[in-house]
Amino acid sequence: MNTLAEKKVGGIVAANFRTAQVFTKYGIDFCCKGGISVTDACEKNGVSLDKLLIDLEHTLESNGSTDYRNFGLSQLIDHIITQHHQYVENTIPPLKAYLTKLSMVHGERHPELHAIKEEFFAAADALTMHMKKEELVLFPYVKAMEEADKNSYNLSQPHFGHIDNPIAMMEHEHDTEGERFRKISALSDGYQAPRDGCQTYRVAFAMLQEFEGDLHTHIHLENNILFPKAKKLFEKLNA
Repeated sequence: MNTLAEKKVGGIVAANFRTAQVFTKYGIDFCCKGGISVTDACEKNGVSLDKLLIDLEHTLESNGSTDYRNFGLSQLIDHIITQHHQYVENTIPPLKAYLTKLSMVHGERHPELHAIKEEFFAAADALTMHMKKEELVLFPYVKAMEEADKNSYNLSQPHFGHIDNPIAMMEHEHDTEGERFRKISALSDGYQAPRDGCQTYRVAFAMLQEFEGDLHTHIHLENNILFPKAKKLFEKLNA
C-alpha cells in the first residue's frame, strides 16, 4: 500500500480507469490536478489515506472466471443482483456526472457528446426500472419455485400467468438496451476519445465501454442460463 500511496493520482487513473470512481468518491480531482501523489492528495483534501487505499486496492483486484451454469437459481440470482445490478446502480451516477460535464465543456466541438449523453441517460432510467421489475417480481418467484421444488410443496400460480410472460418482457428490454449501447459505441467511435479530450473524456468513454461489457455479461447470465433453467423448473412444477 505504501507504494500505491506514493503514486501520482493521474497515473493511477491512466493505468486503470476504474479507480477514477474512487477518487471521485473522495472529492479528489484526478483530471486537472492529478499530478500529485495519493498521499498528498489525501492530505490536501482532508481524506483518510487508509480508507482510500483500501478502496483502491479493492478496485484493483482482479476477478477469476466462474462457470455459472453450475449455480443454483437462487445463487445465480443473488450473484446477478450483487455483481451486476449493484454495478449498474453504482456506475450510473458518476457516468451521468462525467457525461454532463463533457457535454458542457466539449459539446460545441464534439456535438456527438450530446447524443451520447441523451442515450446513456435513457439507458440509465430504463435499466433502473428493468432491474426493479426483476428484483420485485420475477426473481422472487423463481426463488420460490426453487424452494417449492426442494421441499416438495405446491406453489400458487403467479399473477403474471406463465413464466414466459415476464421473461419475454425482460428479454425484449435486454434487446433494447443492447441496441442502445451499440448506438453509443458508434457515436463514440468505439469509445475512442479524441486527441483534444481531457482525462475525464477518456475515463468516461472507458467507463461506457466497461458498462457495455458488463451489460453483455449481465444479459448473458439471464438470457442463456437463468431464464432457460427457470422455464424448465416452471414446466416441471406445473406438469
